Parts: sequence; C-alpha cells; structure tokens
Amino acid sequence: MDHFVWNADPVLVSFMGLTVHWYGALFATAIAAGFQVMKKIYQAEGIDVASLDNLLLYCVIGIIVGARLAHCFFYDPSYYFANPMKILAIWEGGLASHGGGLGAILALYYYKRKMGLPFLFLLDRLAIATAIFGFFVRMANFVNSEIIGQPTEKPWGIIFQHVDMVPRHPAQLYEAIAYLLIFILLGFIYKMSNLKQRHGGIFGLFLVLIFSARFAIETVKVSLTAYQESFLTAGQWLSVPFLIVGVVLLSRALMGKDDSPKVKQAKSK
Repeated sequence: MDHFVWNADPVLVSFMGLTVHWYGALFATAIAAGFQVMKKIYQAEGIDVASLDNLLLYCVIGIIVGARLAHCFFYDPSYYFANPMKILAIWEGGLASHGGGLGAILALYYYKRKMGLPFLFLLDRLAIATAIFGFFVRMANFVNSEIIGQPTEKPWGIIFQHVDMVPRHPAQLYEAIAYLLIFILLGFIYKMSNLKQRHGGIFGLFLVLIFSARFAIETVKVSLTAYQESFLTAGQWLSVPFLIVGVVLLSRALMGKDDSPKVKQAKSK
C-alpha cells in the first residue's frame, strides 16, 4: 500500500539572512487567533479590551515557562537535573502542553487579581481561545514532523521522511482535528446556552474533552520520555488530574445556580 510521504521544509521563508520557520509562524498565528477570540468575547460582554494586552503577555510567558519546565521534569528529569543550565536551552526543543496549560492558568490567576473578575469566569472564556491555540500548535508540530505516532498500516498512515520511511499515525493531526472540533463546540455552547453563566462550566467541559482526546491519542504516540513507562504513558498520567478537575467543575456548574450577577458586580468595580 502506498502511503502519503511528508517531507516539508521547516523553513517558511529565508531572506537576507532572516529565517522564518513554519513553527514560529504557526505559533504566532496560534497566539493571534486566541487573542482575537478573547477580543470578541470581551467586546460582547463589555469588558475593557485594552486589558487583553496584559493577559497576552502573562499567558505567553506562562505557557512557555510551564511547558518547558514540564518537559524537563516529567519527560527527561535525569538529564536536566544533571545539566540544569540546559533547562534554559529552549531553542533545542522540548515543550510539554500539560505544563503550558498549567502555566497559562497561573498567569490568568495573576491577571484576574488586577481585573476584579471571577477566576472561573475568565477560565471559561480563555478555554475557548486555548482550543484554537492548540489547533495551530499541533499543525506546527505536524509541519516539523514532531510528536509522531507509532507505525501503522492504516491507509491514512503518513511517512515522515525526516524521521524514517515507516508509515505512522499522524498523531499531530489527530490532536489538531480534535482541538478544532472542541473549539467549534465550545463556541457554540458559549453562544447558544447559559452554561457560560455558571462559572467553571465551559472550562470544566474543555478539560474533559481536551484531556479525554489526549488520553486516547497517547495510545498511538511514540513515547517522548527518556525512561521506561508503566501501563500508562507520561502524557496519560499527566492528563488524569486535569480530567478529574474537569469532571468536578462541570458537575458543579450543571448542578449550581446562575452566577451572572456576580460577574456584573465585578465588572462595575
């Protein structure tokens, strides 16, 4: 069976000594897309759009620092403990999305202290933006032939020529498609239901959907850890706490009362 061969040049454009990589361009697109989603939400809800500049800065820092530390300490701890200065060598690659998510949450908590808005209210809105952010990041991983899947003879298997000539599960595309569908679903729920008025509901659903997808797709991914894993991969173990928190938040929101009056009070401060 013939399989599609992927052999993309990681460099998007090179001009007069300036090189722009696809990964950087798509990562920037991910940030811009998330920012635009938050901007539309803020405008619709009458929240100061100018404050988004601070949120963008805090989240970018939180995502990069959190993703880097999670990769170092959960995927190859022995190497980075022996070479701590290598933790700073982010240009060598190595970002873990679980840590990036936690970093973004911590950044949002710092931001909310300045805004006077409920933390879960902000998380509900940021969850929608994060889903589209994740879509573009995983597409960047695909272009770079990163986070590849295990060998497969399925007709949709892809040969990543930069890695080898073995057809593999396009795990990056699985995740990208999942994140795009989750973004569409969350956007629909935000517009068409009252779940956004129950703090933590959309964020809880986001966690359940995102990390259920991650847990399932991990079964066809090539392990990124530098040590022998048990019956669950590192990515699956890291997904479990997020899944539990998501179930608790979603259940609490579905059984709770409308929180919208609190939001209006907070916005008037």
